[in-house]
Amino acid sequence: MPETNRQIVLDQLPQGRLAPEHFRLTEGARPTAGEGEALVRTRYISLDAANRAWMQGATYRSALAAGQVMAGGALAEVVEANGGDLAPGDLVFADTGWQDYAVLPANRLSKLPKLEPMTHLLSVYGVAGLTAYFGLLECGRPKAGETVVVSAAAGSVGSIVGQIAKLKGCRVVGVAGGEEKGRWLVDELGFDAAVDYKAGNLRQQFREALPNGIDVYFDNVGGEVFEACLFAMNNFGRIACCGAVSQYDGAAPQHGPRGVPGLIVTKRLTLRGFIVSDFDDQRDQALKDLQQWVAEGRLKVQEDVIDGFEKLPEALVGLLHGENRGKRMVKVA
Repeated sequence: MPETNRQIVLDQLPQGRLAPEHFRLTEGARPTAGEGEALVRTRYISLDAANRAWMQGATYRSALAAGQVMAGGALAEVVEANGGDLAPGDLVFADTGWQDYAVLPANRLSKLPKLEPMTHLLSVYGVAGLTAYFGLLECGRPKAGETVVVSAAAGSVGSIVGQIAKLKGCRVVGVAGGEEKGRWLVDELGFDAAVDYKAGNLRQQFREALPNGIDVYFDNVGGEVFEACLFAMNNFGRIACCGAVSQYDGAAPQHGPRGVPGLIVTKRLTLRGFIVSDFDDQRDQALKDLQQWVAEGRLKVQEDVIDGFEKLPEALVGLLHGENRGKRMVKVA
C-alpha cells in the first residue's frame, strides 16, 4: 500500500469557465485513522455538474475555497476501521474529495453490497439512479399516458429518468446536445423522441416533438431549456427541479424565465426542488426496484469510466461541456 497520498487541490476559483489550470496536483503522507475513524482508499471518484456549483457558493454543502482539496464523492474501500461496523475490504460511498486516501468518522459510513460491476454502485444504484427515481416518481408523479420531458437526457440522471418514465407507460422526449446523442436516446434507450438544444429554435422543435404539451418536466439544466419547457407545460403539470447545469459554468444569466408567475398561476403548475437525501427513508424500496429493472433488462446502464487520477480536472471540464453519455467517473485504483 502506497505511503503517499495524491491530492488534487482547487488552486483558484474560476471567474469564468472552469479549466484544468484551476487545479493543482499535490502529494503528501498517507493519513492514519484515529479512534472512531476509518481510513478509506478511493477506487472510483464520481463526477457531477454539482462539483462546479460548489465553487459558486454554499448549496446543500459548504462552498469550496481556493486551496482546498477538491470536493467529491467516491466509491472507496476501507483500509482501517477504529469504530463502527466496518472491516478492511468493505466498500463505502464517502465524501472523500479528490485524493487517494481520506480519514472519516466511521459511524457516518455504511457498508455497500459487493456486486459486479462495482461501478453500478456509483451510477444506477448510487446518487444518479436514486436521484432519477425519486425526482421522477416522488416529485414528478407521472401517470401512464402522460408526456414526460427530461433535459440533459443523455447524462447520468437524465438517461435513467427517461427509462423509468417509459417503464411507467409515459411518452418520453429527451433534450440533449447533438444528433448522435438524440439517436442514442431513441434507438438504444427507447425514448420516443429527442430535441437537440444545440440546433436552436427550441420552441419550434418542441411544437413538433410535443403536439400534446408536457405533463411532467424533469429539469437538470435551467436556463433556455427550462423556459421553453415552461411555456409548453399543460395545466396541472409538474416540474421536478434537480439542477441548473447551464448556469454553473460561466457568467450568470441576465434574466430568468419571463412570465413565470402568470404561467404558474394560470396553468396551476407545481415546481418542486429536491435532493436525494430527502427520501432516505424510501431508499431500500428504490434500490429493490432499480435492481429488479436492471436484472430484467428493462433498465440499461450507461457508464463513462476514465482511467487515471490525474485526469480528474479535464474529465470534469469535459462533463460540463457535455462530452459524456451516462455516468462519468474516474478510476483511481
